[in-house]
Amino acid sequence: MAGVWHCMLAVAVLMCVCLWGSTEAVGGAKSRPRPQKRPPKKPKVDPIDLTPAAQNIDIQQMAGIWYLINTASKCSYLMTHGTKVEPTLMNLTLSSASDQTLYVSTKTRHDHHCWEILQVYDLTPTTGKLTLKGTRPELNTEIAIGETDYNSYAIMYYQKMGKITMKLYVRSVDNLSEPMLTKFEQLAEKQGLGLAYLFPFPNYSHCGNVDKDHVINCVPTC
Repeated sequence: MAGVWHCMLAVAVLMCVCLWGSTEAVGGAKSRPRPQKRPPKKPKVDPIDLTPAAQNIDIQQMAGIWYLINTASKCSYLMTHGTKVEPTLMNLTLSSASDQTLYVSTKTRHDHHCWEILQVYDLTPTTGKLTLKGTRPELNTEIAIGETDYNSYAIMYYQKMGKITMKLYVRSVDNLSEPMLTKFEQLAEKQGLGLAYLFPFPNYSHCGNVDKDHVINCVPTC
């Protein structure tokens, strides 16, 4: 039971109209409605595919600690608990330049305890795009590093089951840039995530060391 609860916590931290035509007959009488041909289906395009990753991303420079400052999402958990989010930070590690795996440690608070969630992001052939594997392929989370300067901010896109979540990370919580915050809001608006779907995170009291009883290992998956 504890394992199931841990998975729920990890997930929480980490989302026919049939047309009929009618023609007018001579004398004003209406003819029998005829079913219209269904238009051909458009090829399915995932939102993440329309989100260009930053060009020439140096994944090595993404390593280190990032503080989560804002999230844009229609995730039901955030819609219900968005006013109670806790300070959250992410630590990215790449063991070597040739490694195709980004190791991710996320620390946050829950029920007055600090928790650490361990995950891995697999690098993809597309620069700036990664994959967090789910228990089944359809549950994978596709990730795009949308914008970053490595030293101050990073805007990241997460797609799971066709739904997009955006996150704004910063290297330091001191002296947050207003233009950076505004840029994030504008990019979120382009994804249909207006102010009602923005959830700012606290920029203080982040977790430090976490005892082993409060570590959730989601490697390879949760």
